[in-house]
Amino acid sequence: MPKTFFITTAIDYTNSAPHIGHAYEKILADVIARYRRLKGDNVFFLTGVDQHGQKVQQSAEREGVPPEQFVAGITEQFIALWDKLDVRYDAWAATIDPLHKTCVQGMLQRLFDEGKIYKDKQVGFYSVRQEQFLTDKDRNETGEFGPEWGEVEQREEENYYFKLAEHKQWLLDFIDARSKAGNPFVVPDFRVGELRNAVEKIGGDRQSGSDRQSGSDLCISRPKSRLSWGIELPFDRDYVNYVWFDALSNYISFIGYDPSRSTINEQPSIFRDKWPALHVIGKDIMIPAHGIYWPIMLHALGFPDEQMPTLLVHGWWNISGAKMSKSLGNVVDPDVLIDKYGVAGLRYYLMSEDADFSEERLVERYNADLANSLGNLLNRSLNMTEKYRLGLLSKEPEYATHLQMFMKLEQLPEESGLLKKPEYLPLLDHAASVINCVNGSSREMTEFAIHSFLEVSLSIARRCNTLIDRTSPWQLAKSDQTARQLNLVLYHLAESLRIIAILISPVLPKAAHGIFDQLNWKMELSGKEERFRLEDVKWGGLPDGHVVGKPVPLFPRIEG
Repeated sequence: MPKTFFITTAIDYTNSAPHIGHAYEKILADVIARYRRLKGDNVFFLTGVDQHGQKVQQSAEREGVPPEQFVAGITEQFIALWDKLDVRYDAWAATIDPLHKTCVQGMLQRLFDEGKIYKDKQVGFYSVRQEQFLTDKDRNETGEFGPEWGEVEQREEENYYFKLAEHKQWLLDFIDARSKAGNPFVVPDFRVGELRNAVEKIGGDRQSGSDRQSGSDLCISRPKSRLSWGIELPFDRDYVNYVWFDALSNYISFIGYDPSRSTINEQPSIFRDKWPALHVIGKDIMIPAHGIYWPIMLHALGFPDEQMPTLLVHGWWNISGAKMSKSLGNVVDPDVLIDKYGVAGLRYYLMSEDADFSEERLVERYNADLANSLGNLLNRSLNMTEKYRLGLLSKEPEYATHLQMFMKLEQLPEESGLLKKPEYLPLLDHAASVINCVNGSSREMTEFAIHSFLEVSLSIARRCNTLIDRTSPWQLAKSDQTARQLNLVLYHLAESLRIIAILISPVLPKAAHGIFDQLNWKMELSGKEERFRLEDVKWGGLPDGHVVGKPVPLFPRIEG
């Protein structure tokens, strides 16, 4: 069986409703997954929800409902939003699932039996809000624990700890080896140094450390006396697992990982066919959770270096330069934005902009790039084709043959007298520039630069509008002597739109279908993702004599 491209997002914590940051991450992963399917890859996209923890338990208590009921309500909001945003995932990870519970308990039991988990007592200052012990490193410049920690109390508590510090050198060597091989553990690679610096700080006395700091072993339990909403430790029923082995383990539990089997080769094929994964996460959970805890957990379970995942780390969204947060009251609701500007508007904006949110900028980008450029091009091209040729395209076989030769040889063949005529130079330039854009878009997507990928792909539309200005089809239509040139201009516009639709389909799937529908192309696959294939972006896909449809406004301008 061929290897599956396995992509995951961080599972969303069900203590509050989804916000724009959640939407961005899911759309980003969805675009990457759709692009890999566009390439012909077998793709498995996993996302879901993290449903355990003290904050969830406290929120449920405040609302006077059982935790199960509370998380079910929040989970429904996430599922509804991903459906509304046209995010297509293959499996849903919910940490209250019995499958997940069994896997987590199996992992914990195995590590406990191997002496990698131990029980110990911790004494110190404890942040009730953040659910962790603090150290002097957490004090501010005045020597106090800042308001971000909420209520801080002195506490003495016994818990179970996972041996983290003994893996420090392995993790450093692993990070360096991956970078040296040109396959960094963290993408973009400028974050590698940030992660490596955090790993260097691992070590020291755990009793003066904390859960959050990477300078200690990792506390992986909470007494049931203060947290009952979690997965029970299989070796001590008075404790539940605390977040790390629960939430992080979803990436393997939901694809068939069997903790009773100690090597990858012994794992069931359903797991081996998918793993390792590309994890799409925010920068706020790279350190320590995904960049330190997770690879060390996998290493302790016997995962070899070549079976470690890759972390694609994105920034968080700001508004007016400040991070969005509930405490500041500046969180943007994606549901509201969809209702105002549509799914295409939101997907396009989030994938085309840097992470500083502006509703005005959303409208500006939508109108300029989609309504005025691409949408107007589609309308003009099909209207002119209907008006001058009753919708019939002619690719002029002699010209098409010479053009294909030119594009392969990157020079004009001697016999291509047709192409050497000045009136055909704009067409030649245009076709060559489209192929250059196709190649450029592929390079950008390989580096997960979605905004650059979109910029290059949509630049084809701008080039088409330039072609119209250079050739003036309405003038060509006035003379029989320029009939062939007019045929070629109309064909170049329609063929360019076909290629644009394929390229933008991962970001704007419904709009891409709309373009194909209006081109009257591959109608038997209308609405199906397999309608678009990256191998079809070669110039000349529309056949001679093809009849296009009539235009329908695809991107109505946003007014007001």
